[in-house]
Amino acid sequence: MNFDLFQKAKENIIVVAHRGACGGNIPCNTLTAYEIALKQGADMIEVDVSRSRDGKLFIFHPGMEEDHFNKKMNFKRMKFEKIAKERYVNFDNSVTQFGVATFDDFLEQFKGRCFINIDKFWDNPEMIYDAIKRHDMIDQVLVKSKLSPKIIKTVEDFCPDVAFMPIVRDKHPYHEELMRRKINYIGAEVLFEKEDSYMASPEFIDMMHRDGKLVWVNSIIYDYKEQLAGGHSDDTAFTVNEDYGWGWLADKGYDMIQTDWALMLINYLKESGKYYKK
Repeated sequence: MNFDLFQKAKENIIVVAHRGACGGNIPCNTLTAYEIALKQGADMIEVDVSRSRDGKLFIFHPGMEEDHFNKKMNFKRMKFEKIAKERYVNFDNSVTQFGVATFDDFLEQFKGRCFINIDKFWDNPEMIYDAIKRHDMIDQVLVKSKLSPKIIKTVEDFCPDVAFMPIVRDKHPYHEELMRRKINYIGAEVLFEKEDSYMASPEFIDMMHRDGKLVWVNSIIYDYKEQLAGGHSDDTAFTVNEDYGWGWLADKGYDMIQTDWALMLINYLKESGKYYKK
């Protein structure tokens, strides 16, 4: 498989499965959830990487131990041997058969199969970068982060070959600087509360495309009180209609959409004729 995000974006809207595809007894951020996301047709899977007290990297969103295990724990203060014995609970708070996967096991299982977005990269950049290199998967991986001068310098000095996107809200003041730096700056993840934001304007999206950059938008919802794409979301795709929730984002010309409903989004995009690029 040729891992070229720019070429892929010329072919179709890139669908990113947020933490895989979960539901029923299958928890998010598990190897099974990621396998399901690929079966649903996702182009990229988004993963959260954490580190145990004894320095082991594993797939988990830090700070959500009680939510996903129904116990008060802090994995950062635990050795991985103990973490590995814990089991996720499902949506009914019943214990499942699923535990956390090591980062190495995750990388080996999905090597050569899909694009990967590593979230929480900046918590442990050296260890994560070393693991990506060790598995020879630099071309598959995209990392994102909110911006600061320190982060820009870290990317330039430490991992300039990894595909990088800044996370920007309502404006993108670092665009020109990132273009000048020795960074594999491939585009930006945009967040905006209102649909008349500059991040949703033809001027911004066209400018990014003219400069050879991709634009990532989120239809996911963490908290309905904090909109990530001006009210156009997975939620409104179902509670209003798919054209409003997802079609609006596709029509704007965004290259990548992160969703919690990969299969339904892909089906909608294909049925509406918005999936494949003309």
